[in-house]
Amino acid sequence: MNEAIPVSRVTDHGTAKLMPDVDRERAWLLTVDGAPQSYVDLDEPAHLEFEYTRRLGHVLDTVAEPGRPLDVLHLGGGAFTLPRYVAATRPGSRQDVVEADRGLLDLVAEHLPLPAGAGITAHGADARAWLEAAPADSADVLVADVFGGSRVPAHLTSVGYVREAARVLRADGVYVANLADAAPFGFLRGQLAGLAECFEELALIAEPGVLRGRRFGNAVLVAAHRPLDTAALARRTAADAFPARVEHGPALRDFTGDARPVRDEDAVPSPEPPAGAFGIG
Repeated sequence: MNEAIPVSRVTDHGTAKLMPDVDRERAWLLTVDGAPQSYVDLDEPAHLEFEYTRRLGHVLDTVAEPGRPLDVLHLGGGAFTLPRYVAATRPGSRQDVVEADRGLLDLVAEHLPLPAGAGITAHGADARAWLEAAPADSADVLVADVFGGSRVPAHLTSVGYVREAARVLRADGVYVANLADAAPFGFLRGQLAGLAECFEELALIAEPGVLRGRRFGNAVLVAAHRPLDTAALARRTAADAFPARVEHGPALRDFTGDARPVRDEDAVPSPEPPAGAFGIG
């Protein structure tokens, strides 16, 4: 009688579906136009199902001592997987979530409501427009996970956007982004070059198969003005079910090569994933 049933709704930017996980009683998968966007377990918000989300979680775990509340800005909402994670692992954190698809926000609020007192505020707005209006030095962490369908929008790929992110972060703040690319990594290298214009410390987290050019896949970029705990990140990512590598320092500079930062007038969306790269079913 209480069996969860799938929910489908046309939202502002596509067709969103919430599908229950048959193996976890109150867990849900969110897809938009067939592309997986989020996985949420309402009973275990610290459970991160997707590998790339775990890598983002590893960064969030290592930016400050365990349990310390943080001010976090999330660009891209989905089903609020990472905001829920931060609320569970760092109680008292203040979080803003910016999601352009207001219909998606309504769907998630209706079917996957946030716990009372979570300290999470949702904003229906374009990510860059909201960022440009945000106060300077107001965030400890900025998490960028914005996809229009399966591609990062062009206006979130330029060095102008990176400068706004750097302005909003505090001096010891950390920027972390989920991107996707494949060899020869023209898009990813350009993103690294843009981050290097504004931040002294960079790291890249990705599966070895992606870095070796064997397949299209996710890459998590991390940037800061202070040293990153790459040793802790390497230990955590190596222990995952699908281990990843952490590249930084000279190796990452070699990877970036002669790539140049992307200007606003030259910006394009991230590459189109090959058929079946991220789809389900």
